[in-house]
Amino acid sequence: MKRVLIIAVAAIMLSGCASSPDPENTQLANRIEILEHKTALRELVDTFSNLADVKDAQAQTFLFTEDAMVETFREGASVSRLEGRQQIGEAFGRFLSNFKTVYHMNGQHTVTINGDTASGTLYCLTTLITADQMKTTIGVKYNDEYVLVDGKWLISKRTSYFEWQEVTSL
Repeated sequence: MKRVLIIAVAAIMLSGCASSPDPENTQLANRIEILEHKTALRELVDTFSNLADVKDAQAQTFLFTEDAMVETFREGASVSRLEGRQQIGEAFGRFLSNFKTVYHMNGQHTVTINGDTASGTLYCLTTLITADQMKTTIGVKYNDEYVLVDGKWLISKRTSYFEWQEVTSL
């Protein structure tokens, strides 16, 4: 009898917990969710760079929303504005085909998450080597806008700032 009473009391206590969640558990769940989103966003920008390094512009396009926009600035002036996956993929493919070797080293990545959207800044050191052994190293800053689509983060807008570059012969 005593055992049945203990089980009944435990069941009542557990059912009470289910109906009114513990604020500490809710906060912990929210913090974990934010960390999962930040990890997924970092993986998104790292995958973009990895695909550039193997010159797979077609696969890169699927990291963007259908109506994504990419704008590139050099010395403060806009030098390129691409809209939509097709235009982005074609332009990235043409650009990457100019190089024998492409190498990205991503640095700090800070993001702000607001529900199903986020914004972030990524710093990247990009090295491009041509067939005639000319090496261009570029300091790039990406300002991104992201959107969560069917549980997957995608880039909806990328503004690229080619801050500086150095060209040398190998």
